[in-house]
Amino acid sequence: MKLRLFPQETAALELLADLAQQLVLAVQVLSEMFGAPREEHERIFEELMRIDRRATELQRSLLTQLRTSFINPLPREDLLDLSEGLGEAMEQLVAVGEITLVNRLDRPAREASDQLEIVNRQAELTVGAMRGLGHLDGLEDYWIEMIRLAKRANHTHRLWAANAVRELSLNTYARSIEMARALLGAAHALKDVGANVGRIIVKES
Repeated sequence: MKLRLFPQETAALELLADLAQQLVLAVQVLSEMFGAPREEHERIFEELMRIDRRATELQRSLLTQLRTSFINPLPREDLLDLSEGLGEAMEQLVAVGEITLVNRLDRPAREASDQLEIVNRQAELTVGAMRGLGHLDGLEDYWIEMIRLAKRANHTHRLWAANAVRELSLNTYARSIEMARALLGAAHALKDVGANVGRIIVKES
C-alpha cells in the first residue's frame, strides 16, 4: 500500500495537524490552571478560550478547503470526520477548564493530571498522524497506540471514580466526577480520531 500526494494536495492535512496542535496547547493551559491559585483561573481560562476560537477558525478553513478544492488527499467525508473528532476533544477540554473555573477548584485530584498527560500524548501523536495521512503505510502504529492510551484513560477513570466515592463528600464528588467525565470524553474523542484513521487505512489499502 503506497498512497502518495502531490505537494499542492496537502493543505487539508496541514489544517488538521494545526487543529490537533491546538489540543496540545489547550492541555498545556489546563496544566497551568491545575497548578494555579483561584485568582489566576479566569485569566488562564480566557487563554483556553482563545485557543478554542483558533480551533473553530481552523475547522471553518478546512470546510472551505474541502468545498473549493478540486482534488483532496482523501475523501471529503473522512477528512470532515477527523475534524469533528478533534473539535469534540477541544470541546471536552474547554469543559474541564470551565468546571475548574465555575466550581473554584483549587487542586484537582491526582488522576486529573494523569488523564491530562494521556490526552496530551494522544494529541501529540495526532499532530504527526494528520500530517502523515499522505503516507498511510506508517500510521498503523498510531492507530494501535491510540487504542492503548484510551484503555489507560478508562483505567484511570475507574480508579478516580472509586477513590472519589471513598474519600469525598457528595458535593465534592459531583464536581470531581464531572471533571473526570470531561477528561475521559477528550480521550475518547481522540481515540475515535485514531479509529477513523484505522478505517481510512483499511479503505485505502
